[in-house]
Amino acid sequence: MYDAIVIGGGVIGGSVLREMSRYRLRVCLLEKESDVAMGASKANSGIVHAGFDAPEGSKKAKFNVLGCKMMKAYAAELGVKYAQIGSLVLAFSEEDTRTLSVLFERGKRNGVEDLRILDAETLRAIEPNVSRAAVGALYAPTAGIVCPYSLTIAAIGNAMDNGAELYTDFEVSAIARKDGVFIVTSATGERVSGKIIINCAGLGAERTARLAGDDTVRIGARRGEYILLDRESGNFVRHTIFATPTQKGKGILITPTADGNLLLGPTAEELREASTDTTAEGLARVMRSATAMCEGVPLYNAITSFAGVRAYSRDRHDFIIEESEKTEGLINVAGIESPGLTSAPAIAEYVVRELVGKRLELIEKEDFCGERKPDWFFGELDAEQKNEIIAKDPRYGKIVCRCEQITEGEIVRAVRRNPPARNIDAVKRRTRAGMGRCQGGFCQPAVAEIIAREAGIPLERVTKSGKSSYLLSGRSK
Repeated sequence: MYDAIVIGGGVIGGSVLREMSRYRLRVCLLEKESDVAMGASKANSGIVHAGFDAPEGSKKAKFNVLGCKMMKAYAAELGVKYAQIGSLVLAFSEEDTRTLSVLFERGKRNGVEDLRILDAETLRAIEPNVSRAAVGALYAPTAGIVCPYSLTIAAIGNAMDNGAELYTDFEVSAIARKDGVFIVTSATGERVSGKIIINCAGLGAERTARLAGDDTVRIGARRGEYILLDRESGNFVRHTIFATPTQKGKGILITPTADGNLLLGPTAEELREASTDTTAEGLARVMRSATAMCEGVPLYNAITSFAGVRAYSRDRHDFIIEESEKTEGLINVAGIESPGLTSAPAIAEYVVRELVGKRLELIEKEDFCGERKPDWFFGELDAEQKNEIIAKDPRYGKIVCRCEQITEGEIVRAVRRNPPARNIDAVKRRTRAGMGRCQGGFCQPAVAEIIAREAGIPLERVTKSGKSSYLLSGRSK
């Protein structure tokens, strides 16, 4: 029996769970996949938006600007990489220039600080690789970059360290309410009960709301395809570079990532059914748009491509953050499309203090600890510090992933630490083992062996990404 049940292990659900773990509440998170950050939060641009794009007075505008101001301290507390690199929206025509003026004025009304419109000469002085066809840009120095799945993992891990509980492979199949208590049942028959539900289920938010008796949440799906380039090209641009936005979104971008790669994308394609398949047409569109924005884009350094599907509200075109009018105790946090990542810490604070606080008494824990040691700490140490750790634990002296220089000690730590990594991709998201140029071609077998050993399971039960994605079918005699 829990005070509150969070459904959905993305950045929003994780941030809400972490905020609730500050208080004397028994809380849990239900995630249908085998790990957290498996939806839009793992296939995300990682941009901390300044807040000039969202319409004035919208929830998007409010929480974007607040979240942007909070993100530096929030990421630092959770041990997650963040860099305030600023963003540029390019103009290529008189019409684009007029749009920049609209965005500039909107940004000022939204409370975005230090916005400037740059002429072509100033633009190219700070971004030499920008196309010669660009006539100017809107510069937002408060924008930044963060790793979206690292932020999600860290928030949930910190919540667990403070007493919250996590259920993975818990696909909600039924929600009943009896005597003021929700009873949530999984597809395998597992049950948990709670006084309130916070619906952060992303693409599944409409279905979750309906199971709880609310048919007012209507969610659409929009696919975005990306191309990721090797770290060798990470300094190709210094800022996040956008084209002028359209009604479908902010368009294709070029940006460094928090881990030093270069990212191109995403497209914006409406879907009837969610699909994370990449397409030749979508990736070609990414390449065309990127090369139109910048000259000499090093596409030869592409190491992988991927797609993410983001949820949006089909009716409101804004975030849904409210207690249901149809089901008492159901709090819907749905349709959180871009700038949802940026908004996450501000949304979590609002949901807990203003919505959960109306239903449950919020008494702060005296022993709450909001700090988390970075997953990537070892790689940032100098040689002397590394040698000290290796002397205590020789596993840190054994390189497993040659591309990213990740050690056995780091992988063991990922398997043991909250939330524990239980498959190859879960280790990859926590340590970057397998994220280099070879994409796990050399280190995957060793990672699998470490998972099997540390989790106490046969090697043939280790999966790539959970469920039935087994690497081995059995053993030869």
